[in-house]
Amino acid sequence: MKFYDRKAEMEILKQNEKQAEQHAVFTVLMGRRRVGKTSLVIKALEGCQFAYLFVAKDSEAMLCHKFQQTLQEQVGIQVYGRLSHFRDVFEVIMRESVHRHFSIVFDEFQNFYKVNPAIFSEMQDIWDRYHRDSHINLITMGSIRSLMKRIFEDRNEPLYGRPTSKFTLLPFSINVLKQIFGDHHPHYNNEDLLCLYMITGGVAKYVELLMDAGCYTKEKMLNFVCRQDSYFLSEGRDLMIQEFGDESSTYFSILQLIAGGMTRRSDIDGAMQKDMGTFIQNLENNYNIISRLKPLLAKPNSKTSAYEISDQFLRFWFRFVWPYQALVERQQLSLLRQNMGKGYEQFTGRTLEQFFQQQAMESGQYTIVGNWWNRKGENEIDMIALNEFEHTGIAAEIKRNPKKLSLSELETKVASLPASDFGSYHLNLITLSLEDI
Repeated sequence: MKFYDRKAEMEILKQNEKQAEQHAVFTVLMGRRRVGKTSLVIKALEGCQFAYLFVAKDSEAMLCHKFQQTLQEQVGIQVYGRLSHFRDVFEVIMRESVHRHFSIVFDEFQNFYKVNPAIFSEMQDIWDRYHRDSHINLITMGSIRSLMKRIFEDRNEPLYGRPTSKFTLLPFSINVLKQIFGDHHPHYNNEDLLCLYMITGGVAKYVELLMDAGCYTKEKMLNFVCRQDSYFLSEGRDLMIQEFGDESSTYFSILQLIAGGMTRRSDIDGAMQKDMGTFIQNLENNYNIISRLKPLLAKPNSKTSAYEISDQFLRFWFRFVWPYQALVERQQLSLLRQNMGKGYEQFTGRTLEQFFQQQAMESGQYTIVGNWWNRKGENEIDMIALNEFEHTGIAAEIKRNPKKLSLSELETKVASLPASDFGSYHLNLITLSLEDI
């Protein structure tokens, strides 16, 4: 699959590279695994002198030896002797950057925790000594969000405050997803697009796998997921173990409950038979895997809330793959596929809501988008999108089947919205179905 979009991110990286000709630049690029960070950076640095250094979970001495070879081959930095400590390698890099401009890219930077946690303090010391006279364009990438946030956003960590540029690479927008699908299969239908969104959420690697395999229909996509050699069957587990480590079993259980429809905190605690507050907080705030949903414009301390998995692929995987690992292990994949088919329509009802909510936010017309429901869980409105500056917005009822839509029912629900929150807004009422995507 060819390279798509990323214009804004490319511009940031190109500007940083240009700036580094005069002054050192330290960029932190975060993003979930498979979202396309490496491809983006390599594309942005085309025609520039740079070294790409992957931080494997090797011994420090082995890693340094690999780095020495790469530095010599890719940017011509000659290191005499065999260095076994990263601090020595990094000092050679920074010393060389005083005399000339080049870029250094560290991929999976958070893996230095496994190699030697002292490396971050050593980097701080060396960076502080050299960066004012340096012409380096230093880029650090990482896919374990919790560790990258700790390294660069925790005030107690040595590299806090050192980066000059920091951003997160998100999955493809819906418009780009449509462009990719249209390039590969111009006559796709809306059901196929919704299925592509459900499985991939716009994550570049997942989209590429399906497009390169010629999976352009819902049936072919689901069949591909359930193949014996499918990348998708183990991907969810691989992602979560990478994030959670030794505590993965508890997190897996919570995510399975949420994906299965148990979205209230009290229900989760009851099913787990103990207080899951710390784990849920971590999933929301440190790992960014779940979101706490509240009625739009509800007070920050509102107890009317529910949780959902915010990553589309993980939401799909924890609903249709993880609970049935026994089928995967016994290679009873036809049964797994049958179960996906049975639950697909009900599951994608919420997926369709998320699709339209994301599309509304990406349109640039609205400042906040979400759902609304009352304390009893009644009068739910599938989408409200507001422009807080102009006090305008839309309220939408969303169903897969357009025949089940009722504008009069939506009018009744909108009439029950609290005037204290929504009274100053002019809302346009609309209905949306699978036909409208």
